[in-house]
Amino acid sequence: MRNITHLKLHEKGVIKGFTDDILSVKLMEMGCLPGTEISLELIAPWGGPIAIEVSGYQLSLRRNEASSILIEG
Repeated sequence: MRNITHLKLHEKGVIKGFTDDILSVKLMEMGCLPGTEISLELIAPWGGPIAIEVSGYQLSLRRNEASSILIEG
């Protein structure tokens, strides 16, 4: 299964689950719920954060946080 960091710019996916149980609670509080469609909107250079669109707003995540979100699509 892929994670958000495998998406290309403006590519969409559907959240299927998480690899980190503790971080998943925080991500779900921010709208990253399983079954929600997300889109990769911005990628910072040199391994910096990424921005995803989820639940109608943009959310910035560190790459290690984003890699814990499993997606399909």
